Amino acid sequence: MPVYMLPEEPVFPAPSEAEPDGLIALGGDLSPLRLLNAYAEGIFPWFQDDEDIFWFTPDPRIVIFPDELRITLSLKRVLKNRKFEVRSDTAFEAVIRACALAPRAGQDGSWIDEDFIKAYNELHRLGFAHSFETYLDGELVGGLYGVSIGRAFFGESMFHTVRDASKVAFCLMVEKIKTWQFHFIDCQVETDLLKRFGARPVARIEYLEQLKTAIDYPTHKGPWTL
Repeated sequence: MPVYMLPEEPVFPAPSEAEPDGLIALGGDLSPLRLLNAYAEGIFPWFQDDEDIFWFTPDPRIVIFPDELRITLSLKRVLKNRKFEVRSDTAFEAVIRACALAPRAGQDGSWIDEDFIKAYNELHRLGFAHSFETYLDGELVGGLYGVSIGRAFFGESMFHTVRDASKVAFCLMVEKIKTWQFHFIDCQVETDLLKRFGARPVARIEYLEQLKTAIDYPTHKGPWTL
């Protein structure tokens, strides 16, 4: 199948036109409108080279449903001990920059470059992108960030410098969005950590149906608080 070069207008081809690896389009920009349109259609930017942004819509999609979250006994003890302090939307840029520096198994460098940081900072300013930050003795030691539209949360990246710090942030994020009856957390692709949390594959066609329902609700724009 062809890989589309995006026009100036913030539009995308149908997800069914994607390559087997999920790649659907090249080019475009990271403007807020294009990013929000992409997420609403089950598409996200993964990385860019010197010339183009690469847009993906994997099949299957890896999703966590809040009621299916699995927490190990050891992590439950960490949460109960309240070793960490968790905040939300108080250090978004610090979190995304820490995620950019976090080592990734099988990856050389990060897709989170200055263009991505600038774009998601703008989404945060507009109330669509959110961070959850974990502190230990006043120092930022873990966290995650993602995008929220309607009752869907699109997880982007996590980091930690202290064991369990990002896991605690993730659990508190799920707890928060459950109070708003969010339908799912889009994890995009599978990792061992997400599998342990209960992430499972969902066929893209089914994911898109659930996405359409979830984004039909009003968006809880930021800043969020815990």
